Amino acid sequence: QVQVVESGGGLVQPGGSLRLSCTASGSISKIVAMGWYRQAPGKPRALVAIISSGGSTNYADSVKGRFTISRDGAENTMYLQMNSLKPEDTAVYYCKVLSLPQPYWGQGTQVTVSS
Repeated sequence: QVQVVESGGGLVQPGGSLRLSCTASGSISKIVAMGWYRQAPGKPRALVAIISSGGSTNYADSVKGRFTISRDGAENTMYLQMNSLKPEDTAVYYCKVLSLPQPYWGQGTQVTVSS
């Protein structure tokens, strides 16, 4: 059984920082990439950032220069450092493990940016 667990969400003021973590455990045969997605109320889930097994990264335009994705491959752990947070970053953040033969999702962690 595979488990994907996110942590690190919370309430932060505009301009503040948070660091999200995601750990995948269990019988995962091959991880191709890991990614962070977010879903705000009334909006579809959208890609925030993704990192491949080789270390290549890609970011949504809205977070470029503010967010940094990283990964500890040996531990199947991924991080999202979020700086200069804005109210529009408020959402539930989900971790996705893109593995073969199937992907896995975490349960999500709430990030709220508000004064």
